Amino acid sequence: MESSTSERVELPAAFQETSIDHLVQLIADMLDRLMAHNDQIPLSPESLTRFHSRSAPSISVLDYLKRIVKFANVEKSCLLITLHYIDQICARTPLFTLSSLTCHRFIIASITVSSKGLCDSFCTNNLYAKVGGISVTELNILEREFLSAIDWRLTCTRELLQEYYVNLVRTNSNGKFVITGPQSPTTPSDIEMDSRPSSPLETSESPPRHRSRRSVHDTSTILIDPATITQDSTRRPTVEQNMAFAALSNPKTSHIR
Repeated sequence: MESSTSERVELPAAFQETSIDHLVQLIADMLDRLMAHNDQIPLSPESLTRFHSRSAPSISVLDYLKRIVKFANVEKSCLLITLHYIDQICARTPLFTLSSLTCHRFIIASITVSSKGLCDSFCTNNLYAKVGGISVTELNILEREFLSAIDWRLTCTRELLQEYYVNLVRTNSNGKFVITGPQSPTTPSDIEMDSRPSSPLETSESPPRHRSRRSVHDTSTILIDPATITQDSTRRPTVEQNMAFAALSNPKTSHIR
């Protein structure tokens, strides 16, 4: 049954002004749809990464995000930039997919990295690991892997984060969220998230509503239909990936609870 007009939730035009609870719902909805698509892609040895769990965690992405926000005091920009990090990693590592086996570890690694890169105050890795349901040793490894995967490009523009926000609202599966009020364009002097120099990877194939951007990759996982993204199968698996792939058949419990 479609949501009626009375059930719709009006959101502010700027992502900075929206409720963090609503932002969590929007991001979780996007990630759930992305996982549903990617879970249909057969897992191969060459696609295995440090982010893969042996089995899908029992906690939903929505509840996982709520847990992290509650105990780690996450800022809105750190949540939203997770989508940009997904695009960066998918651009640099085409075989990587955000699935039910990788999403939770990706999220906690992203929050850990973005909080340190964007915020004046942040938690220790001991706390992030406890909240995320993994050991601090594992989180330390994930953090290093994550930074390498995004080539230490921790920031992007507010304009791009706003674009992700608008797209989250526009494509939300519930159809209950709507942005009200005019969206004022961001001026060039107000688009950097901090004063440190950065060269953000930006998406180049966007829906008609979005302007084209420069990128080292031709597609965006978030701003377009993921079904249009092709998988590169030319890379051969490493010995470690073959061993990890074989280990996935063992009925062991995931570290994330």
